[in-house]
Amino acid sequence: MKKDVQVYPRIIEKIEDWPIHRLSEDRAAFIRELEDATFKRLRPRKLQDIVDLIVKTIYQERIRIKESPWKVDPPNERSFWNKISKQLIKKSLDRKDSDAMAEAEDILRKIIHRYSEEIVGTFKIPTFRFAQRFLTVLFNRLLNAAFDKSIAGIWRGRRQLYERLNVVGDVETVRQLFRHGTVVVVPTHSSNLDSILVGYAMDQIMGLPSFSYGAGLNLYNFGPAAYFMNRLGAYRVDRRKKNAIYLETLKTMSTLSIQRGVNSLFFPGGTRARSGELEQELKLGLLGTAVEAQRALCQRGENRKVFIVPLVIGYHFVLEAPFLIEQHLRYTGKENYIRLRDDSLSVRSWFRFVWRFFSTTSDISLSVGKPMDVLGNFVDANGRSFDRFGNEINIGEYFLSENQINEDRQREGEYTKLLAERIVERYAVENVVLSSHLIAFAVFEMLLHQNPKLDLFGILRLPPDDYLFPFDSVVEVVEQMQARLYDWEREGKIKLSPEIHLRAPEVVRHGVKKLGIFHREKPLMFAKGEDIVSSNFRVLYFYHNRLKNYGLENAVHWKSEEIEVLKVD
Repeated sequence: MKKDVQVYPRIIEKIEDWPIHRLSEDRAAFIRELEDATFKRLRPRKLQDIVDLIVKTIYQERIRIKESPWKVDPPNERSFWNKISKQLIKKSLDRKDSDAMAEAEDILRKIIHRYSEEIVGTFKIPTFRFAQRFLTVLFNRLLNAAFDKSIAGIWRGRRQLYERLNVVGDVETVRQLFRHGTVVVVPTHSSNLDSILVGYAMDQIMGLPSFSYGAGLNLYNFGPAAYFMNRLGAYRVDRRKKNAIYLETLKTMSTLSIQRGVNSLFFPGGTRARSGELEQELKLGLLGTAVEAQRALCQRGENRKVFIVPLVIGYHFVLEAPFLIEQHLRYTGKENYIRLRDDSLSVRSWFRFVWRFFSTTSDISLSVGKPMDVLGNFVDANGRSFDRFGNEINIGEYFLSENQINEDRQREGEYTKLLAERIVERYAVENVVLSSHLIAFAVFEMLLHQNPKLDLFGILRLPPDDYLFPFDSVVEVVEQMQARLYDWEREGKIKLSPEIHLRAPEVVRHGVKKLGIFHREKPLMFAKGEDIVSSNFRVLYFYHNRLKNYGLENAVHWKSEEIEVLKVD
């Protein structure tokens, strides 16, 4: 029986009225505003300080150009920095202080301008409409081939896609908040598929206008991707650039964009979660721009607010899982693991993955979290903030100092840390447990308890062919974990997918069937009969980690005689 899928009407019908389009139309003025604001934030009072800032930036950029060049880099990169270096030496250091300061400031502005032009994207309506049609046709074809060979099936493809994007949570409240301020969506991040799925769901299901989002500059090495991202509101993020001028320009861009009412989406974890866990530590840079934007709005006496919406994405299968867990283990264990090539960005592998994903596996879970203000307080549909005791609060009062709202970077830094903690808390609560998550967690925990003297890396070096997990033993563990999960669900501590409410044997069969279904080495599969085996403990560990940090293993009576793991002779 197919589920009833609610598709929402657009909250802003005309694309010309979308905030991201208005910003793009005013791009030149926005860049000037960005340059002035960044310069004001960076400009040191002493000549030597500004010279040191520029010299360090030149040094770091020359190292980047030499050690990690990309095809997407401008062809005049080397010549630009050479000219900047010569200008600094010839015109700044051999003149009196006032003239030298003016030259140094001119150089600083040139660098900021270059970074601003690189970072700020555009939004073109024809490209957006083409992308809509392209994705709809692509997904329709994939789904039609999988589900319906008849001509009539052509007209049902998009509906089938909706049924696979399982959007849960209070979407209506989020939609209402667009009338009261700017919405910043902060998803979890585990796959390169995340951005396209979130964007499609927000556009086609939730009826939201396009968001500004950060795209890694490395993605622009692929021509077609660069063409679309350059015109669909993406701003470019170059993670190679660590210098203070670039980072300040990037953060100031985000702050000003949010102040202008442009809704934003960024992954606060910074990159894909290598371990498979829900993010536990967030990057504070871009997150802090939401706090700063809210303070600036309060400072100007505006009633508009900035709202934070956590979004938890869940898959039965993550294309890049083998590569990601290898990276995680190399970093944490310092072991001499063989480096795997990450081919998840190749066009061929991506299309093969999408075809298999939509033709065989089941739902993707998109769990929309309870909206919050920038201090982590919940808000209602009217944008009113409430503390943990249910008392309405005025967020502007939190930016007061001596009865005046003013900038205080240290205070705003503390608020950003508080917001990050609240988002991490909400990720755990909004997480939707899939059958594949539960079965991976149960079986790997059985393996751990079978080998209590081994550390994690010892466990991962065990030969999978030597172990067999009896079906009845797995059912016993899953049944005990289900009971604990039901309690947590009633207490509002976690969300469960419908299949978790099936009988334990059915959950086990469903989870094994769906878990990592297209990996060459299956994390779990059925052997002869119903006993369960694994071809790759490391990939199994990746999927197990989705439920790590909950303490779910404590729900199991491990000394039960019904729980056993067999070693194959």
